[in-house]
Amino acid sequence: MAETVSDRDLKERMVQYPSDGVTVRAYAVAPAVKERRPAIIIVQEWWGLNDHIKDIARRYAKEGYVAIAPDLYSRLGNRVTTDANEAGKLMNTLQQQDGLKDLQATIAYLKTTPEVDPARIGVTGFCMGGSYALMLPCTTGEIKAAVPFYGQVPNPDTPLQKLACPILYIYGEEDGWITKADVQRLAAALKKYGKSGEIKTYPGASHAFFNDTRKEVYKPAEAKDAWTRAVAFFKQHLG
Repeated sequence: MAETVSDRDLKERMVQYPSDGVTVRAYAVAPAVKERRPAIIIVQEWWGLNDHIKDIARRYAKEGYVAIAPDLYSRLGNRVTTDANEAGKLMNTLQQQDGLKDLQATIAYLKTTPEVDPARIGVTGFCMGGSYALMLPCTTGEIKAAVPFYGQVPNPDTPLQKLACPILYIYGEEDGWITKADVQRLAAALKKYGKSGEIKTYPGASHAFFNDTRKEVYKPAEAKDAWTRAVAFFKQHLG
């Protein structure tokens, strides 16, 4: 894959595609090159498809990937909010099976995109998106690597029997949403089902520590290390 590219060498656009009777909108960004390359799906936090998520997509594109951030609130009017109460309502209104359908539709869209190598698709996500990034490769064999950031661990853990790719699960030890017991359950399930997975825990880091737009939780050193690990993980498994 090409070396890191600059902002001016990226092409970005809003795209849309069908999913189970609805139209999904997504932010797509890629290096302006001709050859096929791996793709990474970036799944939003509960706030919606905001500038922070688009920035993460651009960061992956600068690493040489086709990056796409689907709006999982496409069914809910493409809402974006900064209010935690509204965000919680949006997240809880979205049925998980609908979110997964829209992510499956995103995979289908990527496979029609000329610059994407359809055999090399990965997923990452944060908070709510971390939950989807963990569940998606349990529902399809088309994801080849997953990096969930502080997402919910399915309980019971039976979906993890079908986990079809290696995962790197990123966790802050002071997370108020995802408990240490949840993460221990994930580690036990990976071992029990013989799945390839790694869990990276950051002492002193809380939920959403990667989000550099939220100064009250952002941990620069830990976020930088997590980014380095995520990029290396995708490079290892997607090329």
